Amino acid sequence: MDNHQSGPVEMGAPMDYQEHEKTYSMFLAGAKWGTMVVVVLLIAMAAGFFGGAGIIGSLLVFLVLNAAGAFLLR
Repeated sequence: MDNHQSGPVEMGAPMDYQEHEKTYSMFLAGAKWGTMVVVVLLIAMAAGFFGGAGIIGSLLVFLVLNAAGAFLLR
C-alpha cells in the first residue's frame, strides 16, 4: 500500500500574499481587542461581586476601562 507517485507533485493555487497579510492583520486586531474586552469584563465583574460596587458600579467600571483600553490600544 505504497502511495508512490511518479509525476510532479501538485502545488495548489498560487498564494495571494496581500490577502494573507490582510487576514493576519484582522486576526491580530481581533485577538488584541477581544482579549482587552474579556479582561475588562473580568475586572468589572470582580468590582461588582467582590468590591461591593453593584451592578451600576461594575457597569461604570466596564465602560471606563473599555474607553481607556480603546485609547491605549489604538
